[in-house]
Amino acid sequence: MESILEELKQLEPLIYAANDGKTRAYFESLLVADFWEVGASGKVYGRDFVLATLAQRQAQPREELWQAFDFAVRQIEKEHFLFTYALAQPTRVSRRASLWQRTPEGWKLVYHQGTPVL
Repeated sequence: MESILEELKQLEPLIYAANDGKTRAYFESLLVADFWEVGASGKVYGRDFVLATLAQRQAQPREELWQAFDFAVRQIEKEHFLFTYALAQPTRVSRRASLWQRTPEGWKLVYHQGTPVL
């Protein structure tokens, strides 16, 4: 499980990777067709919204002041893994959970959720 944890740490947090020069095709390859997420705001977002947000961040890069920590991974079934961590940003701390699927083409993000920490 340690190697899976390290692989997923490189893929998360996805939304900030836009500043790393990744292409839209890269992000499209990571998200399953019916990907969705529940943001720390409680709002539900679909794949198209997330891809548009990443494109916007690529067009207007900004320095992200965040720190991810407290990583863990748990195998849910043969090819699905729950990846959790905490994310500290200047305005809040949140707990994050992502459901990843290991496929022959590589890792695919199925679902993501952020929950604010009081």
